[in-house]
Amino acid sequence: MRRLMKKITTLALIMSLFASAFAIASEVNIFNARHYKADGELYAKFTNKTGIKVNLINGKSGALEKRILEEGADSSADLYITADAGRCGAMDAKGALQGGLTSAAIKSAVPSSFRTSKWVGIAKRARIIYYSPERVTGAELSGMTYEGLADPKWKGRLVIRKSSNIYNKSLVASLIKNNGKAATAAWAEGVVANMARTPTGNDRAQIMAVAAGEADIAVANTYYLALMLSGKKGPEQQAAAKKVKAFFPNQNDRGTHMNVSCAALVKGAPNKANAVKLVEFLLTPESQEHFTNNTFEFPMIDGVSPSPLVVNNLGLDFKQDMKTKLASYGKNQAAAVEVMTAAGWK
Repeated sequence: MRRLMKKITTLALIMSLFASAFAIASEVNIFNARHYKADGELYAKFTNKTGIKVNLINGKSGALEKRILEEGADSSADLYITADAGRCGAMDAKGALQGGLTSAAIKSAVPSSFRTSKWVGIAKRARIIYYSPERVTGAELSGMTYEGLADPKWKGRLVIRKSSNIYNKSLVASLIKNNGKAATAAWAEGVVANMARTPTGNDRAQIMAVAAGEADIAVANTYYLALMLSGKKGPEQQAAAKKVKAFFPNQNDRGTHMNVSCAALVKGAPNKANAVKLVEFLLTPESQEHFTNNTFEFPMIDGVSPSPLVVNNLGLDFKQDMKTKLASYGKNQAAAVEVMTAAGWK
């Protein structure tokens, strides 16, 4: 009897260990800084297709990054998903990421300039110029570039977010990569001299400032205009969005500055294989259509069209900067902050 009980106990222990191992093998932990309800719906689809449970730890980028770094090898994070390549690059520079996002499916889906072995773009966005068609002429915009934002003709006519904003850090980092630090420092001084007000508010606030006549041009990401036009942010913002037009800079040279929402593979990820499967799923046509129709970003992969709101109000026919590797955003981030601070960019 004792032998039988011992065998039963041993068998139960083995089954328990097996169940625990299976549970661990059937989940993936995402430290998520993208705050879209639609993303949660997409992860539910992944679970239904694969049986892999997605555990979401939501938070602001800074808090999640701090937790990952402090926990180190004890972190439960598999993927860090956030809304800017500069953040993924900065985490890589701090030694928080590992290689492994190199499957054939990922490589074939994502252009090399939009990924590394440690993080991958899952949706694209462009940081562009919005203008008042009542106060800005076609001649003023002809051949307009990011570099042109420092032209004295825009004095008192420009609004843009604070220097601490990650989208601006990445934009300035890309200018450093293309033009050098000294030239970018002079450019930043020109931009500050042209500001219509001290930087305040988010990207939508910049668009609204142009609509209200506080400025003639603004810098903001593409998806914000579609979000405002959709009515999801209320009738006031919808009306404001209808008063501005979009312009894609640098069409005569390298192309418009591009950025991504990115998925980064965290060092020591306990469910690495599942993390790779999830990234592959996010790059399928089904997932890409979900992004474009709900968050109004540009698709990362070929063969998927942006939301009709984006197509009708922003267009598709623009030259993207495919030359500047997005990995440079993280590498040049400290220099970007330095030149903006020196210029007095609040």
